[in-house]
Amino acid sequence: MFADRLLPVFLSFLVAANAWAGLDIQRWTTPEGARVYFVENHDLPMLDVSVGFAAGSAYDSQATSGLAGLTQSVMNMGAGDWNEQQVAERLADVGAQMGGFFERDRAGFTLRTLSSAAERDQALSVLDAVLARPTFPEAVVEREKSRSIAGLKEAETKPEYLAERAFTAAIYPGHPYGLPGDGSTGTLAKLTRNDLVRFHDSHYRAADMAVAIMGDIDRAGAEKLASDLAAGLPRGVSPPPVPKVAELTAGREIVIPHPASQSHILIGQPGMTRDDPDYFPLLVGNYVLGGGGFDSRLIKEVRQKRGLTYSVYSYFMPLKELGPFTLGLQTRREATDEALKVVRDTVKQYLAEGPSEAELKQAKDNLVGGFPLRLDSNGKILGYLAMMDFYQLPPDWLDTYPKKVAAVTRDDVVKAMRARLKPDDMVTVVVGGQRGAAEQAK
Repeated sequence: MFADRLLPVFLSFLVAANAWAGLDIQRWTTPEGARVYFVENHDLPMLDVSVGFAAGSAYDSQATSGLAGLTQSVMNMGAGDWNEQQVAERLADVGAQMGGFFERDRAGFTLRTLSSAAERDQALSVLDAVLARPTFPEAVVEREKSRSIAGLKEAETKPEYLAERAFTAAIYPGHPYGLPGDGSTGTLAKLTRNDLVRFHDSHYRAADMAVAIMGDIDRAGAEKLASDLAAGLPRGVSPPPVPKVAELTAGREIVIPHPASQSHILIGQPGMTRDDPDYFPLLVGNYVLGGGGFDSRLIKEVRQKRGLTYSVYSYFMPLKELGPFTLGLQTRREATDEALKVVRDTVKQYLAEGPSEAELKQAKDNLVGGFPLRLDSNGKILGYLAMMDFYQLPPDWLDTYPKKVAAVTRDDVVKAMRARLKPDDMVTVVVGGQRGAAEQAK
């Protein structure tokens, strides 16, 4: 079989480390309404494709939580004229790999294949069927529901899962971003095959299709590829936008009892959007606070000075609407109160005084210096193309990234971080720890 001749090492070959500086990103819209971002690269006989839709967990409801994720996960388990095994075999026969992604805003599929016509066309025919003609076999739907429910029951015993779930719900009360992407045992049990069919029909449409193409194909071939994929779908219309996120106006602490040997702590609030005008000041500012590993203030104060944790971190997750700002750590049960105080004091002090010039320089140097490593393979470039396409960022976003990081000033960081982070209004979730033990004893 051909797959035996395809060396997996081909799939991890690197593009030159400085490829980002010379990316020629082309974009257009197909006659069917699909948006396309394309980079032509003939260094390897490989082609990478990503297709995304506004079909993430934000398009669930309270009653159907888990529907979007279940739909995406079952789409490639039977499509067109092929059952689940035949879909897998057709990809394996040509050495192709299909992956999927599922997030709050978006969901979709990726495909990696050889660029030779026979292998490429067979792989793309499978992708086309998965996108446009999933069959949602009743037996498969029921099997995957049962598997998801079993997975949820196991996850609900783990403190990190309980913390993340409670945290997300608390910072997005009444908003679809607060819904768990994997649903609940109750909502999953009620989902039917018809629910999946309806969700697919209403969210997987050409008018809201973001296609990213990277690799060994010319512009004409890329145009045909994108149009062929879009033509298989109804044009439709884009789904309603995700509702605006309300900012929190009061702090809240949630304590969940758990027998874990360590307390799991998450602190945060809604943070920033993907197209946020303060994206780069917040990126640099958070690097100093908790995103820079051993360079960050949180690591220095909580771990190095006091030995309260092995790891403490913070990050912004930009989304279509305000994505979460999250600060997380684990600590000894008996050290929960002390760790919380140190973390909160560190955040407040940082917001009051801002980064030093030395911290600012280190953050910018590391972000700019490490940027080429984010784009050192076709797969990584494809991921950025897909993100830029879905969120409709300008095609020069990658080229200008290092320049915009380098241009951030201390005043930019102070202004942006103070405007976005409100420590007194943040949600705190503690799972386990002495607080949790005390609650459990009541």
